[in-house]
Amino acid sequence: MKDFLKNVLATFVGILLFFLIFGILGVMSLVGMVASTDAATNVKDNSVMVVKLDGAMEERSEGDVKTQLMGGGSSAIGLDDMLTAIRKAKENKNVKGIYLEAGMFRPDSPASMVALRHALLDFKKSGKWIVAYGDQYTQGTYYLCSLADKVWLNPIGMIDWHGMAAEPMFYKDLMAKFGVKVQLAKVGSYKSAPEMFTADKMSDPNREQVTAYITGIWNTMVNDVSASRKISAEQLNTIADNLPMFDDPQNYLKMKLVDKLMYTDEVKGEVKKLLKLKDDDNINQISVAQMMSAKEDSKKGDEIAVYYAYGDIVDKEGFSLLSGGGHQIVGNTVAKDLAELAKDDNVKAVVIRINSGGGSAYASEQIWRAITLLKEKKPVVVSMGGMAASGGYYMSCPANWIVAEPTTLTGSIGIFGMFPDASNLLTQKLGIKFDEIKTNKHSNFGTRCRPFNEEEMSFLNMYIERGYQLFRKRVADGRKQPVEAIEKIAQGRVWLGQDALKIKLVDELGGLDAAVKKAAQLAKADEYHTSAYPAKAGLMDQLMGSVTSGGDNYLDARLREYLGIYYEPFMLMKNIDKQSAIQARIPFELNLR
Repeated sequence: MKDFLKNVLATFVGILLFFLIFGILGVMSLVGMVASTDAATNVKDNSVMVVKLDGAMEERSEGDVKTQLMGGGSSAIGLDDMLTAIRKAKENKNVKGIYLEAGMFRPDSPASMVALRHALLDFKKSGKWIVAYGDQYTQGTYYLCSLADKVWLNPIGMIDWHGMAAEPMFYKDLMAKFGVKVQLAKVGSYKSAPEMFTADKMSDPNREQVTAYITGIWNTMVNDVSASRKISAEQLNTIADNLPMFDDPQNYLKMKLVDKLMYTDEVKGEVKKLLKLKDDDNINQISVAQMMSAKEDSKKGDEIAVYYAYGDIVDKEGFSLLSGGGHQIVGNTVAKDLAELAKDDNVKAVVIRINSGGGSAYASEQIWRAITLLKEKKPVVVSMGGMAASGGYYMSCPANWIVAEPTTLTGSIGIFGMFPDASNLLTQKLGIKFDEIKTNKHSNFGTRCRPFNEEEMSFLNMYIERGYQLFRKRVADGRKQPVEAIEKIAQGRVWLGQDALKIKLVDELGGLDAAVKKAAQLAKADEYHTSAYPAKAGLMDQLMGSVTSGGDNYLDARLREYLGIYYEPFMLMKNIDKQSAIQARIPFELNLR
């Protein structure tokens, strides 16, 4: 008995010591993270900024404390941080150039790639150089790196340049296997988002609009690469048709896709030549994160607020099929934030950076109202990211001025309602039987035991039609056009930013910098600085978030990573009944390749 108690006590002490040591290491890690976050970087003379084009890039970085503590991979890069680092590198006299290191880069949209490319081109205007190297270039990384003064490739590397394709997925038959179907009420022949649940192929209107926007995106990429590499657009399309990724790398030189073939160990020597260093000298390298923390002049002039709104538009915070555990635009939260900016006398104008394919029609209306009230107090400019469509455009339309990237997906003025019908699952698959007693004709409206009848669907269609008319009027009022003119370009059709400019859905093509400049102009601010809203979560907020959410966001990210293309259908079946019934959105998954 005495030995048993000794063993139990030893085990208890061992466990206690384990958690104590683990806790001490955790605190030390947090202290290190805080110190590294707060420390300002001193940029040495004759430095080169290294931009690693690898991993995911989202609209805005949210910090990665949970990922680090839970042993996950690297967190996504923020487009906002990339643009800021490139601007600061341009303005810093000690930075002589940028080295682009190509990897498996996954931007959230073609528009984000265009924005990043424009920032790099602006860097080159300072007279500084950019060089790029890769063991292999994906189509996206080659598009970005083609602007470099020198494009280098491993002697046995490859370049993927194949064109643009869309492969929408359809879940109707999958749902039928579980005895589930979707009843649909919608307005707009181009409103294609519900097709994934109600059809097994693209409708003709949807095929027309998807063809238009993927062709437009591809033409933008081809024309940009053509201008940088001095290769005709016709030749670039011919190269794409012959799948160059399987070609001999020596032929890339002949096609002018690259300037030199070299191994990784030879790259440093080439960079040293550009920096005018000796062979035994070290290269002063600075990362994007370090450049972000580099000192710069204190903020001067009037404040222009940049408010980031990206992700699925929802009524309240929680799970959504589109964003999974990712960032969301929560209607009431955004409305409160904008009301605070309206009351802040230090803020002279507001730029709302929108990257959203839409979501809840109700939440979109609440945010429309908040932006309308904000505009009564100070100028409001919208900067569109990868998408500002459907509910994202609903938010945008009341602004004083709208700026979009050429490849932004916008418009999609339309509304639909999706109502899951699982009665066949319950009655046929599971064998559940229902009986009925009611006092009025529609007392059991929305029952689980049967689909909507014809009269009930007519009520729903009237409701959806009224929502569409309101959306259309909001756009007409915001864009100062008659409703009839908006109807011609509405019907749920998705437009590229460059086409939306022609039909007056947007006012200007450009990135966030162009939107800020316009906001300052409207506010009559000769000297100004920007401040980002809402503030990013601090270390403690992130840690508390991981506790209160039970790590849901982290687990969802891992699930998305492991399931890949099967993530959407899996989560669809799990959460189909949790979506807001009335939606203003473009397709859940564009699936561009």
